[in-house]
Amino acid sequence: QQGHSNINIGFSLSPNGNSSWLSPSGIYAFGFYQQSNGSSYYVGVFLAGIPEKNVVWTANRDNPPMEKVIMICSHYPRQLEFGCARNYTAESCSNKAIEELKNTVWEDVSYSVLSKTTEQNCQEACLKDCNCEAALYKDEECKMQRLPLRFGRRKLSDSDIAFIKVDATASSNSGNPFSRDGKKAQRKDIVIISCLFVAVVILILATFGIFIYRYRVRSYRIIPGNGSARYCEDIALLSFSYAELEKMTDGFKEEIGRGSSGTVYKGTMINGKFVAVKRLQKMLAEGEREFQTEMKAIRRTHHRNLVRLLGYSFDVSNKILVYEYMSNGSLADVYSSPPKNNLIGLKEWELLVIIHCDIKPQNILMDENRYAKISDFGLAKLMKPDQTRTFTGIRGTRGYVAPEWPRNLPITAKADVYSFGVVLLEIICCRRCLDQNLPEDQVILEEWVYQCFENGNLGQLIEDEDVDKKQLERMIKVALWCILDEPSLRPSMKKVLLMLEGTMDIPIPPNPTSLLTTI
Repeated sequence: QQGHSNINIGFSLSPNGNSSWLSPSGIYAFGFYQQSNGSSYYVGVFLAGIPEKNVVWTANRDNPPMEKVIMICSHYPRQLEFGCARNYTAESCSNKAIEELKNTVWEDVSYSVLSKTTEQNCQEACLKDCNCEAALYKDEECKMQRLPLRFGRRKLSDSDIAFIKVDATASSNSGNPFSRDGKKAQRKDIVIISCLFVAVVILILATFGIFIYRYRVRSYRIIPGNGSARYCEDIALLSFSYAELEKMTDGFKEEIGRGSSGTVYKGTMINGKFVAVKRLQKMLAEGEREFQTEMKAIRRTHHRNLVRLLGYSFDVSNKILVYEYMSNGSLADVYSSPPKNNLIGLKEWELLVIIHCDIKPQNILMDENRYAKISDFGLAKLMKPDQTRTFTGIRGTRGYVAPEWPRNLPITAKADVYSFGVVLLEIICCRRCLDQNLPEDQVILEEWVYQCFENGNLGQLIEDEDVDKKQLERMIKVALWCILDEPSLRPSMKKVLLMLEGTMDIPIPPNPTSLLTTI
């Protein structure tokens, strides 16, 4: 019955015709397939439409349940029976023949048993007895039975022989005494087991699919809005368990950075992508504050020149952030002049209303294309959209901290401008802002640069390097404006960008400690 997805009364399956029943989807088929030696048939589920049977389930692989004279019938409404029933009306006991099935075991519901008899005598006894529809012979014992025969199964190791009474005409004409048009019974257990098996397979596949979706594809969770995590709502980030991050970093083995708020380790995700895993070390009030600050800052910012936060791990004892991995390390590692496009992202800092508080080479990372990105918002200070200044405790790294910090003055975005100016001077001169190993007049970079600028000796800053002198002078002037002591005299980052691009004239900068000139 190839092509039928609905099983109706009177439908049957026969191994001779390679018939099968299709699933409603048309993908799978249920029916017979032949053993390689051709002597036995299996009942199973296989992919439809493929000549070579691609079997996904078999009723009994070790003991094939039937031979070619057996069939599966839809005999009763809403019920499949596994077994054999007569496909013709028995008008008399005459004109009958016997079909022999070797190594086949059936359910024993005999009504008469003959002992110490032969196979031939067993066949003759069944033919003579009008009540006998089949006889099971084993160990010189003949068990006569009525139809339907049930629960037949192939068992090669068993010596049982079944003698089945059939119509002599039907047997000689077709070789198959059971046609699909008759009333046949089939064992319900096969269908029940098949349905249960398919249901279990579907359940397993669904569970596995959910696991893949949650942990191997980009699944997102929202940080729970309870307890100390209340400020981190509505952030679409990957949520990791501590065990997952421990596995990704090989037990936090490879350290790639260390800052005031934690240590950064290199990790590898399941898809092979490298990540930077920042583990906050101050786990009490400080660690909580650092975690909340970074999460709030990332929630309000998204820019190509900011290191992207990918996920987090948040529990009582561990607070961990997962960032994109920057393959070329930090600016402190290279101290080379970056492409101008690396400064484009800086012009929007004021619009973000975030004071980073710790701009330094170690927090400016380089990706595989050597484009710069700002990282580590652990010390950042967030302000309201209409707020221009704030008061806060001193933050940042010595040498890059703006003068207003230790003076307890209001802090604005100009504090980051100062830090940027120091970093710009370090990029130009390829040295640290403080270096005790240099001559006394060169220890403090800002003072030495202004001295060289004032004396018209900028070449001393770059030694024998071949550079564009006009571009060098422009960058020096921009940096000197950025590091003025008075915050109001420093340019905004937008003006810094315009000056670096050459679209805005740059006045002669005053001494960094002067308060007399305005821009």
